[in-house]
Amino acid sequence: MAEKKVSLPAKLINGGVAGLVGVTCVFPIDLAKTRLQNQQGARVYSGMLDCLAKTIRAEGYFGMYRGAAVNLTLVTPEKAIKLAANDVFRQQLSRDGKLPLWGEILAGCGAGTCQVVVTTPMEMLKIQLQDAGRLAAQRSVTTTAAPDPAPSLVAPNPTHPASTPRRSATRITLELLSEHNLYRLKRLITMDHFISLDEAPGCQGDPQERAPFLQSFLAGCTAGSVAAVAVTPMDVIKTRLQTLQKGEGEDSYRGILDCTRRILRREGPAAFLKGATCRALVIAPLFGIAQGVYFLGVGEQVLGLLG
Repeated sequence: MAEKKVSLPAKLINGGVAGLVGVTCVFPIDLAKTRLQNQQGARVYSGMLDCLAKTIRAEGYFGMYRGAAVNLTLVTPEKAIKLAANDVFRQQLSRDGKLPLWGEILAGCGAGTCQVVVTTPMEMLKIQLQDAGRLAAQRSVTTTAAPDPAPSLVAPNPTHPASTPRRSATRITLELLSEHNLYRLKRLITMDHFISLDEAPGCQGDPQERAPFLQSFLAGCTAGSVAAVAVTPMDVIKTRLQTLQKGEGEDSYRGILDCTRRILRREGPAAFLKGATCRALVIAPLFGIAQGVYFLGVGEQVLGLLG
């Protein structure tokens, strides 16, 4: 017996709830991924667990959630754009009420293209906030390794503090809106689109053709994890290009090809898989949460209470 078709408002509620819960659950892993991918010279972290342990020790528990406010604020409009665009493309590509496989693929690509309008600025803001702790830790390591300077009788100048002040999301936003970085933002939208295609699409399809929960969950986790690892090299390049503030001795890049050449020459092919484990680990809980929200019909229940 066919299930009742889920309305667009219910899909938007489901997507928003799944996004908020998902970001809260997996954000620490995403933070570790960003910091591992941005390591170039001084090796501050040896792996994901080491990164999380040092983050908690240096910044406290909530240090693992630096930049989460940006994601939590923008995840609902992001999902709304993606789901609404997906519905529009599916309707346009359907023939006699049926959507072929190529139509599913094109609808997903179109929705992803619309989605990056929100995700690219969100990612740039989030990465700056996430990476701030790594830069501070790197400065600490460099200072510890350096010989102690000779004592000075001159008092330090209070207008030139030794440490870099903590940068807020507002300050970073203003930097991104500068002429140079706005051009850079436009250039990165294309790459962000391709990377967004690895997100598990299992909950966006027609619920009338929905597979059993366990089968759909396992298939989505497997496919999503493989896709996440496969596009990790592009994600490494994207992260490096989107990071505005570099550490001591770290490269800045002029574009995608320049970034690819420099990483390959300085760090070797293995550098393109930095954070691959983190990306694979993020997919399973995200997909499970999304499946659970859609399976329980949270959006339909909310609309029922309001109606």
